[in-house]
Amino acid sequence: MAGSVDMVGGGGRSEKVKVAATCLLLAAVGISLWGLYFGDGEAKQWRGMLRRKKKKAIRVYMDGCFDMMHYGHCNALRQARALGDELVVGVVSDAEIIANKGPPVTPHHERMVMVKAVKWVDEVIADAPYAITEEFMKKLFEEHSIDYIIHGDDPCVLPDGTDAYALAKKAGRYKQIKRTEGVSTTDIVGRMLLCTRERSVSETRQSHSSLQSGTRVSHFLPTSRRIVQFSNGKGPGPHARIVYIDGAFDLFHAGHVEILRIARGLGDFLLVGIHNDQTVSAKRGTHRPIMNLHERSLSVLACRYVDEVIIGAPWEISKDMITTFNISSVVHGTVAENNDFEKEESNPYAVPISMGIFKVLDSPLDITTTTIIKRIVSNNEAYQVCLFQTV
Repeated sequence: MAGSVDMVGGGGRSEKVKVAATCLLLAAVGISLWGLYFGDGEAKQWRGMLRRKKKKAIRVYMDGCFDMMHYGHCNALRQARALGDELVVGVVSDAEIIANKGPPVTPHHERMVMVKAVKWVDEVIADAPYAITEEFMKKLFEEHSIDYIIHGDDPCVLPDGTDAYALAKKAGRYKQIKRTEGVSTTDIVGRMLLCTRERSVSETRQSHSSLQSGTRVSHFLPTSRRIVQFSNGKGPGPHARIVYIDGAFDLFHAGHVEILRIARGLGDFLLVGIHNDQTVSAKRGTHRPIMNLHERSLSVLACRYVDEVIIGAPWEISKDMITTFNISSVVHGTVAENNDFEKEESNPYAVPISMGIFKVLDSPLDITTTTIIKRIVSNNEAYQVCLFQTV
């Protein structure tokens, strides 16, 4: 019943709890009677004193374009959340990005899906301005109860050369986090353009000399500490229904997020298998993956719908794997890079299909990694000019 508290302990402790509860009830009644006799002013003061005893949550704000969202963005949000109790994130509008940087690769509604799915985010503000204006800062402080505005230690300069966070710094409400080295939207776009060119050369010469050249330009150095920072640290309960879904999850996008959300809703614990670079390259082509295994793993781990990942999951799901992880259901989306698995000589889902635990889910969004790459290639010149800035 709402408002009831079940206490576990001996009889003596129970009596003490009853006495304490009675005292609190009498205090509340007393304050109410005080209000009736002396007026609401004095009663409000007493209520205010009681409320102040409860520590106020520190609310922090961080904004960004979050274009082609990657693990660097997620790590920034993780650090920002650690500076407060609640994290509010502003997602810059398409119009503001175009005016200040150039056309975004992913439209606003997809960027909203991505940011909302990050497990360290508590609230999201749509169509945030690129620069913190006096008016918007006042709105953050008064309407959203923001205590501090957060940004990375990389400079954020407006077209006129001024600091986008100058007002927040002047107000003494600015805090800074460390930028994640080794990745940026600029870097990822560069990888895609490089891979596209090398693929064209490879196909023309019918050569496979560019094997995995896309992932080799990554400067990411994985550490066990970073993986722990992104992990939930909790396993499934003894009777949990464990759902398993696998894939490359390259250039982690809104399509991935939405199918993971649907999959998580089918059980109590979502286990995600992430294929290694060699497997992805063999199945998708020598120019894939764009992001290496550990980069892809961190992006998936940052998603609030994911409970655990298998880093370097096998292509074929075996009976032993299903037993080891106590998998109740294996799922696959209708939108994927390759849905011809049933036609393959060795169907990777043959075992779960034979066990009657395999299910195909309708993908909410028609987006794949190829979709993202095509957006870059189709507007190659604009992205080379506009996106190759600090993100």
